[in-house]
Amino acid sequence: MNKIINILKEKKSIPLDQFINISLYSKKFGYYMTKNPFGKGGDFITAPLVSNLFGEMLAVWCVAFWEHLEKPKKILLVELGPGDGTLCKDLLKTFKQFKNFYDSLEINLLEISDKLKKIQKTKINNGKVKWIKNIKEINYGPVIFIGNEFFDALPIKQIYKKKRLFFERHVSLSNDNKKIIFLHKKANNNLIKRIQSLNLISTGNTIEYPIGAIKFLETIAKQINKFGGGLLTFDYGYNVKKNQSTLQSIKKHKYINILSMPHHSDITSHLNFKLFYKILKKNNLDVKKITTQNEFLKKIGILERAYILSKKMTFKEKANMFYRLKRLLDYREMGNIFKVLFAQKKGKKFSLGF
Repeated sequence: MNKIINILKEKKSIPLDQFINISLYSKKFGYYMTKNPFGKGGDFITAPLVSNLFGEMLAVWCVAFWEHLEKPKKILLVELGPGDGTLCKDLLKTFKQFKNFYDSLEINLLEISDKLKKIQKTKINNGKVKWIKNIKEINYGPVIFIGNEFFDALPIKQIYKKKRLFFERHVSLSNDNKKIIFLHKKANNNLIKRIQSLNLISTGNTIEYPIGAIKFLETIAKQINKFGGGLLTFDYGYNVKKNQSTLQSIKKHKYINILSMPHHSDITSHLNFKLFYKILKKNNLDVKKITTQNEFLKKIGILERAYILSKKMTFKEKANMFYRLKRLLDYREMGNIFKVLFAQKKGKKFSLGF
């Protein structure tokens, strides 16, 4: 907390996206740079930690996509923000069952946190896996980009609309310099033009502009256009216009005030999937309809796979597996709020799961 307060004392105020960036990704004290937030003992649990069937289904999808690309001799899989390494470990376990695919495979893990990289390396000991810090390091393809809860943790701007005026949300200090507070400053014309060009202005008075995610999507689209392949991403978000604040902060599996524990808690926002769809289309990719995690996993055959596995299980193991499956698929849990988006190079008509 003191570290951010010192920054704010010096700068007076910073835009919300800078505050998120410093809180999460500052090399010295950023949340993802210094902590392991994953799992029961951490702050939140992601789908690969709920059930290894999630990773198994994604692996089957990757093999099917490779076959659709006519089984290239080399295929590159890039996982965006690999968390604690669980998903990559599960993918590799399934990939080994498909010899020709496995022989042609290389995996790059995009990770900027040395702390998380160390944790990932304890789970993944495989010569096919290497770590990168920038998507621009990729120099061949085709590439399959996979992201699970990656884009939601990238910095966003918030613009507050009052009548015909626009104000950008900043973070500042209270008069006694002890408390972090929000304040609004008049938005500059360039920012207003950008949100207008993306058609983000509608009913509701808080406009979210996912500045970090847009940059990533544009870079990924360039690589797919250059080398072939596609992007498959899972995240929580919405499909209809929703001009309201979706910012949230989590500590020990509970929601807390976003300003109360910067660099000690996760900060995320819900994805505007309609906007993602539009940006990827604009960058010359074919984008499938956006589906839910429930529909995607069911179409790939997660229930059938669970029933096959259950035949060799004890009652206790079976109950545990189906309980975990319910968390992935149930509309009141991850099944509906988590959306799945797939974009691919033009001319390839692959649609498994959609």
